[in-house]
Amino acid sequence: MTTFKEIRGTTVESVSSDPTNPEVGQIWYNNTIGVLKGYKSLGGVWATGGNLATARQGIGGTGTQTAALAFGGRTPPISTSSATELYNGTTWTPTGSMNTARWYLGSAGTQTAGLAFAGYDGGSFLTATESFNGSTWTTVPGTLNTGRGYMQGCGTQTAALGFGGFPPGTGSTATEKYNGTSWTTSGAMGTARYSMGAAGTQTAALGFGGVAGGPSLSNTESFNGTSWTTVNSLNTARKYFPGAGTQTAALAFGGNLGPAYTGATELWNGTAWTSNPTGLATARAGFGGAGTQTTALGFGGIDPTAYSSATEEWNDPTFAVQKITTS
Repeated sequence: MTTFKEIRGTTVESVSSDPTNPEVGQIWYNNTIGVLKGYKSLGGVWATGGNLATARQGIGGTGTQTAALAFGGRTPPISTSSATELYNGTTWTPTGSMNTARWYLGSAGTQTAGLAFAGYDGGSFLTATESFNGSTWTTVPGTLNTGRGYMQGCGTQTAALGFGGFPPGTGSTATEKYNGTSWTTSGAMGTARYSMGAAGTQTAALGFGGVAGGPSLSNTESFNGTSWTTVNSLNTARKYFPGAGTQTAALAFGGNLGPAYTGATELWNGTAWTSNPTGLATARAGFGGAGTQTTALGFGGIDPTAYSSATEEWNDPTFAVQKITTS
């Protein structure tokens, strides 16, 4: 039988305390407590971040894990919000409010160059678009061709994509491109829907999940800048959830299964979705998202009991010292 020394070129080290900076794959015997240990990847793991100043659902979000932007939403019991907050990787700080309060709106861009569009103000489905410069919002002349809420967006402040949405009650297939000045109609989605997840850019986008007036969907579509193509479905059908990342490296997390909430997290590799063993600590829906497939952020939303201000940070891979057992 091949021994550990023959494989690694060394014996298992016996130490009185765990190494301060172990290497991935390193194994040692802690003789103080009589335990064999190793340093390994746990895969992707969610950790608690700083709470939003204003708990809300239907919130817009963009940016990165350490420089995120949260805006709009609905506060309890049913009030439309224009609140905007900045995240620095630790805490959220309120900043200049939106000009038009709204919830379940489209979003794109970065923390210092954000874009908000469409949404619902409690009485109307909107076409209004606003740009953010890091401190204040400006209403721009360009408006969507089709007013709607519960739609998704991705891209940048000057090259954004908006797609899907409500109305109609069965969902929309409408897709529009923004060039920094105006919105132009583009190729329709294959499946009409609203409240889906999204990732990517204006010319390389991904739309997944959502709802079309019935059960939650798992359908995934890929956009090449002109048309949508159906690709492999999510493992967990869901609605009212965000996404993060790119067209070939996306992350889907949380959402509503109808009626239950989920914290399920899935990774997309450009071809298929893989379920991660660990999900969000707090299952929720209607929350904002930002970041990449390896460093994402989820914030706000509604869980089974209340509107949420909770923030969770996703890191993949995450490494930790683990006890080695025979099972």
